[in-house]
Amino acid sequence: MKILIADDHELFLKGLEFILKENLPNPIITTAQNYSDIFHILEDKQGFDLIITDLAMPGANWLQALNKIHSLEQETPIIVISAVFDKEILQQTLDIGVAGYIPKTSSNNLIISAINLVLAGGVYIPHELLYTPPSTPNNKNTSKEYIAPLKALEKFADNTTESSQKSLTERQIEIVKCIAEGLSNKQIAYKLNLTEGTVKVHITVILKVLNVKNRTSAVIEAAKRGYIADNNTDNQ
Repeated sequence: MKILIADDHELFLKGLEFILKENLPNPIITTAQNYSDIFHILEDKQGFDLIITDLAMPGANWLQALNKIHSLEQETPIIVISAVFDKEILQQTLDIGVAGYIPKTSSNNLIISAINLVLAGGVYIPHELLYTPPSTPNNKNTSKEYIAPLKALEKFADNTTESSQKSLTERQIEIVKCIAEGLSNKQIAYKLNLTEGTVKVHITVILKVLNVKNRTSAVIEAAKRGYIADNNTDNQ
């Protein structure tokens, strides 16, 4: 497993490298300390299985940098690990296509669990940034993303196999079913109590896992694989 990690604080970078080597199977780790380093590495050699980067680093504006990284490694999931804790910034990273946003204050167990979730095709968003209080006290509409992340992710990691054949998560199956119903991203977000940016990231992962190029093909392929009933494709 080839992983590129980047942080301009050497102590944190070395610590993250140690955590990955202790908890992931035979990782081949390349390190960088600024965005310029990342660009040079990706222009020289690609094919990473995962990219983990700090947000505020020298070498480029973070928004432009993440866009460039995503364009250079379109098939590689990107995780941001940062001390910046802001909903608006989180939304911007999701819109780019980032698959995980981990606060630097997270425990080692949470970091590894979040990484395992992303590697399996999921999306990790910290509970504190994702959760929006319900509009009324009697509103009981909750989603799995609202579960305290450590407990939820540890359970996920325990159930994750090391098989290279990825599969859709329960949330992604729900989203495919919504697509089969003809719902837009905005409608899916409203129905499942998610942000529209989160839905977009999930759909990007769904297309990758199912190896298709568009939403209609995703529904057809999902039906073939048994994720949804064949009659869900009738409206496509």
